[in-house]
Amino acid sequence: MHDYRDTASRDTLLEKLKQRVLVKDWRIVTAESCTGGGLAKALTELEGASAWFESGFVTYSNQAKQTLLAVQAQTLACYGAVSQQTVEEMAKGALARTQADLSVAVSGIAGPGGGTVEKPVGTVWFAWSKAKGGTDVYSCRFFGERHQVREQAIDVALQGLLRCLDGAL
Repeated sequence: MHDYRDTASRDTLLEKLKQRVLVKDWRIVTAESCTGGGLAKALTELEGASAWFESGFVTYSNQAKQTLLAVQAQTLACYGAVSQQTVEEMAKGALARTQADLSVAVSGIAGPGGGTVEKPVGTVWFAWSKAKGGTDVYSCRFFGERHQVREQAIDVALQGLLRCLDGAL
């Protein structure tokens, strides 16, 4: 498991991501819930991020997901905020509201409370969507304390962005 006190791996990942997005001349937008803006913060730590980072939405509440990203109330009622359907709508909504070429959405249960048998603490859903392409959705369960779950989610989101830029989507 990655040691989040050592940022060397994340720094390397971010630098690769920056180079790939600059070559494509694309812009990235984030739609975050459980990471609380941590993903946008990680991306904007890089010098020159304004050349490729469009914006970030932190939509912690269901109402914010609906208002800012057009997540359907029915989606939230039927599947919940932590679901494939919700992150897919978040990713597409972020693209629809910006001039970005690539979006990433994250929603999960960082803990320590809030988990259920069906969606235990550490469950996180991700979606990556291209303005001119498809959407990829992924789920995983992380272990550790709240901070660790959030940091692991940020790294998976960044890795997914890199895969998208390398043509995986």
